[in-house]
Amino acid sequence: MADNSTQARSVATLIHHAHRLARRGWRQLVWLSGDVQQCQAIAQAVWQAHPWQAPLWVGDKTAPPLPTLSPRKARTRLGAEHQLVVMDTHRTGFDPEALGALSGTLTTGGLLVLITPQPWGDAPDPDYARFADYPRNWSDLTSHYLARLARQLQTSTHIVRWKAGCRPRFPRLPASDANRATRRDWGGDSDCLTSDQAYAVAQLVGLKRRRPLVITADRGRGKSAALGIACARLLKRKTQRIVLTAPRLSAVESVFERVAAVCPDGQRTAPGRFELAQGSELLFLPPDGLTEQVEAQQQGGAGSYLMVDEAAAIPAALLGQWLTAFPRVAFATTVHGYEGSGRGFALRFRATLERLTPQWKALEIHAPVRFRSGDPLEAVVNQLLLLKAPLPIAQPQAASAPASTLIDRGWLAHQDATLEKLFGLLVQSHYRTSPNDLRQLLDGPGTQLRVIEQAGEPQAVLVTRDEGGFEAGLADQVARGERRPQGHLLAQSLATHAGCREALTAQWRRVVRIATHPERRRQGLGQTLLDDDTAAARQQGVALYGATFGAEASLLRFWLAQGFTPVRLGISRETATGEFAVMVAKALNAQGETVLMELKQRFQAALPSLLAFELRMLPASVVALLLASLPQAPLSAHEWQDVTDVATAHRDPALARAALQALAREVSHCALTPTHQPLSQQLAAWAFQNVPLAGGHQEAVNRLRQAVATLAEQLYHPRYAFPVKPRKVE
Repeated sequence: MADNSTQARSVATLIHHAHRLARRGWRQLVWLSGDVQQCQAIAQAVWQAHPWQAPLWVGDKTAPPLPTLSPRKARTRLGAEHQLVVMDTHRTGFDPEALGALSGTLTTGGLLVLITPQPWGDAPDPDYARFADYPRNWSDLTSHYLARLARQLQTSTHIVRWKAGCRPRFPRLPASDANRATRRDWGGDSDCLTSDQAYAVAQLVGLKRRRPLVITADRGRGKSAALGIACARLLKRKTQRIVLTAPRLSAVESVFERVAAVCPDGQRTAPGRFELAQGSELLFLPPDGLTEQVEAQQQGGAGSYLMVDEAAAIPAALLGQWLTAFPRVAFATTVHGYEGSGRGFALRFRATLERLTPQWKALEIHAPVRFRSGDPLEAVVNQLLLLKAPLPIAQPQAASAPASTLIDRGWLAHQDATLEKLFGLLVQSHYRTSPNDLRQLLDGPGTQLRVIEQAGEPQAVLVTRDEGGFEAGLADQVARGERRPQGHLLAQSLATHAGCREALTAQWRRVVRIATHPERRRQGLGQTLLDDDTAAARQQGVALYGATFGAEASLLRFWLAQGFTPVRLGISRETATGEFAVMVAKALNAQGETVLMELKQRFQAALPSLLAFELRMLPASVVALLLASLPQAPLSAHEWQDVTDVATAHRDPALARAALQALAREVSHCALTPTHQPLSQQLAAWAFQNVPLAGGHQEAVNRLRQAVATLAEQLYHPRYAFPVKPRKVE
């Protein structure tokens, strides 16, 4: 009875504490640790002691008889509002993304109860099974990440600590600062919760031609809701169609919810479509679908609107393509968080905006809508998940060549400042970074970190992962599609999709991420990291070194310059990014040379037919670079004659396609001027993908003849009179 009465008093004290938080407009994390049955009983008592708004229990199905959500489905709650969230990690393990997503749904006066074993962090938990590559078992991995979390929680001044069987320990709450509070009754737009949000809505509704709006905000600032309110008002003004895109439909559920609230006379006719009776519609398209429709000229054009949510999670090259297709565009993104880094987005995309639409406008939403400034939960989640990892200080270029060093991950997990800077460097360089990546960095099997550091500041970092080494029988089963062991992304893909068994039996080292400080780019730091690491891998007996990335021209050009060879192209766009994946490799020993030769031969044989069918939408700039990876083959006399007839006579280009393909391949090996490079890309796209050089048929043929004549001159053959001017076709 004494224990029960103590627990009851502790629960009552916690509820009183929640009332104090509500008066300040804050939320807080409660770390509840100990025996699973005791912790669940305490959390259930908290659940039942107060009329919480939409309470949510996250864990496995053996939890108390309450509404339970799997941690893997935490993203489905984006846009929802909860006042109590219980995350029970005893049987499911700790899911970093679930914490990041659900913390953003908690409203004023809310509690996020995190249940963990005690002690916590001494060993990995079941959620580590997600990245325990074959043949490793998750229980054999390191647990540097969890140990770091436990240390952070032990010393945090922003949380309530409660060990089962003991009384909770409450932090001192600072005095409320009314000047910092975000007032919901600020007296402005009735659909908006803050003046920041209302201003963003007004700017979105008033979008001007060729003046895109870039909205950035921390999580919980009502960015997506602002998009929804603006879309609703545009639809009411009889805007025929607004296209909405994001990495996934679930990321924009709050947009559709706000549209439905502001337009009660409309209806959601499909998961990604909202229509008004007058015919106006809001249409969601994933990045891959949007890109295909833009390239087919089915979306975009005069009067069209495009709203991009979580733009930081989408490659900048695609954003630029959409920017040219839609006259009115808004990009909204989270500055910090698992959705993507708005800071990295700004660095990558600013040059594109300045070039294509120099009158673009930036807008930042500061005021939170579900809580007030100074919120303890936001502070601790940012600290635990490194959502605000700082970018290191750029150092002057050194006179001598920089040296790279390997970083011990156990040591790194205890160096908070260094870890934050390294992670900040990784976040700004890539369009998709999540809290799971931090755990992978510290505990991923076969993962290595190599860093170039100056004056204590990381300037470049390379993250690699070891793959392959399968026995021959298993490799054959994988290639036949009968087995799919976990992990080994590059080696397993080459065995499965390219049919190369030896790609799995060989030892690989794959580049997971390579990042250079934005102010130190083009100084050779990335090349130094790769040179040092490939040398070390060669000494360790690794046969092949590789990487996989989105098929974007500048990225592919970088890897080709480092001596890597394309070995595979994905035949469909990734839904979230709209890009085709490309894989490149480099051999480090004799075994690697044998495997690479087979992979190259398979790739080169398949490339022309893939470009004609599955890869017809591959960007021409990428096609031209891939053609340069094919063996050189000088044009025959017959091919030169066909090229001449197309350029200077009336020969139908389609009937000389083989010769023009040969010309495109050979020209791709030339050092072309900036004037000739676009012509080479256009010829490659026509010859291999049947992409016309212009809209009208006759104009397209004339431009093709001119391009052929100009490029043939680069491969001057003494038997034929180049340079020449093509005959004008009447």
